[in-house]
Amino acid sequence: MPSQRPVGSPTRGTTAPNRLRRADRWLVGTQAPRIRLGDDPPVMVDLGYGRLGTTTREWADRLAAVRDDLDVVGVEISPDRVAAAQPLARPGLRFVLGGFEVPTPPARVIRAFNVLRQYDEGEVAQAWAGLQAALDEHGVVVDGTCSELGRLGAWVMLDREGPRSLTLSWRLRDLDLDATPPSVVAERLPKALIHRNVPGEGVHDLLRDLDDAWARTAGWATYGARAHAVEAFGLLARRWPVLDGPRRWRLGELTLAWEPVAPASPA
Repeated sequence: MPSQRPVGSPTRGTTAPNRLRRADRWLVGTQAPRIRLGDDPPVMVDLGYGRLGTTTREWADRLAAVRDDLDVVGVEISPDRVAAAQPLARPGLRFVLGGFEVPTPPARVIRAFNVLRQYDEGEVAQAWAGLQAALDEHGVVVDGTCSELGRLGAWVMLDREGPRSLTLSWRLRDLDLDATPPSVVAERLPKALIHRNVPGEGVHDLLRDLDDAWARTAGWATYGARAHAVEAFGLLARRWPVLDGPRRWRLGELTLAWEPVAPASPA
């Protein structure tokens, strides 16, 4: 008989209200057409939500603006965490025991934030493969990491074929030309990239060019952080395959195609 034990290991489980607001805003703002596809209620999985179900409940509330018939499922590997989240359950929001095997019907979106960061880089490919296998035909995985207060983050979006994009996110007013350049996001890169910020890797070149663009457009800071970001990201887009535009840039988001930043060699 196959083991029914959830696949994976417990994480630290730290979380806080509003910690994932930036990724949620991006998902609602850019992936709404995907979420609306089909007549049946899509399954939305929050994998590894931590000691509290707060961010899963917030996710459900935000997603309701896109579609009101979603089946939002918080998945945790710890029975104690599943039990602790039950008071937050309601129609359309439930909490279940599980891991990377994702014990739900095929999912439209699997959000896995601050989960793989606690694994070895060599385990990422297998974890991704398991999550991709749990998607429906229109589904995506969002694997990311963010700071404790949610002001800095980065995430990879994958479909059933593989990684498609990398999104970087900042609270723009926290950036400073000398002390805190945009490359500070390196400390929050997803596990697949966080050890790749070294010469010879695409993500290293990206962050170098991003800081250079930020410095070259420093004069625009006079008009505010958003104006500065629009000019800097626009300059970067002349050299890199940036997939979004000023509307997202003003929010402190920058999304690029995956291929140029993909690891140069296997872990």
